[in-house]
Amino acid sequence: MSDVATTASAALAHTLTPVELFLQADSIVKIVIVLLIAATAWGLGVTAEKLIRLAVVHRRATRLFDSIQHGLPVTHLAESFASESPNDPLVRVYKAMVDEYERSHDFAHTEAQRDALQERVHRVAQLASASAVDHLQARLAGLATIGSVAPFVGLFGTVWGIMNSFQGIAASNNTSLAVVAPGIAEALFATALGLVAAIPAVIFYNRISGDIGAYGKRLTSFIGVFEVELSRQLSKRGDRNGLRAA
Repeated sequence: MSDVATTASAALAHTLTPVELFLQADSIVKIVIVLLIAATAWGLGVTAEKLIRLAVVHRRATRLFDSIQHGLPVTHLAESFASESPNDPLVRVYKAMVDEYERSHDFAHTEAQRDALQERVHRVAQLASASAVDHLQARLAGLATIGSVAPFVGLFGTVWGIMNSFQGIAASNNTSLAVVAPGIAEALFATALGLVAAIPAVIFYNRISGDIGAYGKRLTSFIGVFEVELSRQLSKRGDRNGLRAA
């Protein structure tokens, strides 16, 4: 009897493997499983790309901030920035501010013109910073969608699988475990896949959002450093103009 029970248990375990559950599932449950697996794979791909990208830009930002301890040029790109990738967000923001200064500095003769120049540089910097942050946030909304929707998709598969189990009971007039177990297992499998897709998506969405927020603060700090140096340069220029006028 013990050998028979062991054999039956082994057969049941084999039947309830994930692959067997998928193959035996109803077509609707199969669609749910495929969607959840695809969502999980896409979410993990986005997560990996974002984590690597953010690690790179944070490391570059640390290196570039260390390079400007002795001052930041406003008339041209600092050598340390020029040698970095032009697609780096910090470099793009810096280049946008320098370009605006180069286009407008010939018109900054009066105090009002110098104030207008500083305002234009500030606005250009804010636009470039917002564009850089938006680029870092690309596809992040999809990760949030997976985290919020995947459990309900899995729940739909669960409900459908249980409905199939009840229909099997009604058709066979048999309430034994052998009749209801496959449908219930399919239902629970869909639920598990929904959680597998949702939990990492929520965790990494929060992690990545926090990293992007921290990088946005570094961009804001850098803009402040540039504006301070720009104000200093314009003040010196104003003093020289005042001496000439005198």
